[in-house]
Parts: sequence; C-alpha cells; structure tokens
Amino acid sequence: MVRVYEFFLSGGPVMWPLLACSLVVVTVIIERVLFWYGLNARRDRKLMNTVLSLAEQGEWEQIKIRTEGNRDYVITVLVVGILHRDFDMGAAMEAETEMVLQRMNRFMPVLDTMITVAPLLGILGTVLGIISSFKMLGAEGIADPKLVTAGIAQALVTTATGLIISISAVIPYNYFNTRIDRALHGITTYATSLEVVYKKLVRSVEYRP
Repeated sequence: MVRVYEFFLSGGPVMWPLLACSLVVVTVIIERVLFWYGLNARRDRKLMNTVLSLAEQGEWEQIKIRTEGNRDYVITVLVVGILHRDFDMGAAMEAETEMVLQRMNRFMPVLDTMITVAPLLGILGTVLGIISSFKMLGAEGIADPKLVTAGIAQALVTTATGLIISISAVIPYNYFNTRIDRALHGITTYATSLEVVYKKLVRSVEYRP
C-alpha cells in the first residue's frame, strides 16, 4: 500500500485529476453493469412472441391483460404502439424507442470523455515532468543526475496512468455500445413485425365481405 502511495506521489500533481478520472470510470462502469443486469432480468421473450400472436388475432384486450406490470423494454415499445394503433403506431413506437435508448445511453458520454481526457492528462504530466527535468538540468547541470531522472520518472508515471485508465474504459465502453446496438435491433425487429401484423389485420377486415 505504501508503494502504491509512493508511486502515486511520484507522478506529481496531475495524478490527482487522473485519480478523479479513474473513480468516475469505475463508478460509471459499475452503474452500467447493474443497469444491464436489471434490464436482462426483466426480459420476457416468450411473452413478446405471445403479443405478436395475439395481435394477429386482434386480441388487443388480451394483450393489455397479459402485459400488465411487465417491464421488458421491447414489450413496452410494442404496447405503446398498440395503444396508438388507431393514430400512428410506427411514430408512437419510434418515440418510445428513443426514450429507451436514452436510458441505455445514460453516462456513456461521460465514459467517452474519460477515454479522451485521461491520456491527455497523462501527456500534460509528461510535459510538466520534462519541463521540471530541464529546469533541474539548467540549475544543477549534471552534478546531480537524480534530480533530472526524477522529472523523467514523473513524466512516465502520468503517461502510463493515463493510458491505463483509457484502456480500462474503452473496453466496457465498446461492450455497452454493442449491447445498445443489439437492443435497438431487437426493438426494430419486433416493432416491424407488429406493424406488418397490424396492417394485414386491417386489410383483412377492410376486404371482408
């Protein structure tokens, strides 16, 4: 623990904002992991297929009863579309999808910012460390090389720390973005299926003798 603290101090003042960045990254990652875990726990694929089957038969009241209290985000989008079927089903589902995506994208810009800021802070620490080394070199010459190497060490520590934070953030960032893309694909697939089913149902009623 003492060595970690000494390593931290050896990086100079830039290590403090880097520490803040690392805490933000860890906090966001934990929050997003818990969010997606809860989202997956509420998925009900069997009920989604049931909703489409009932929609084919025009059993709107049954859909309302079956989906009451359900918190699956795909089913929520479908139900919103069904409730607005007499006006504009597609627009209603699109609006609800946007709300779902907003929740999924929450804090993602923060994570993206940390991926960019952390290496830049590392570079800033590098520049400050090199400046410190040149100042020492100008003041002491080569009489005490330890003073020069201390500044170079500071530069290397901050650079490495910034890169570690960025790499640690970019992997979950890409993972969460992949999850969002998959979720959007699932919503789009079921929403399109519902629209097709509803149009077929409407046409069959219109052409019924």
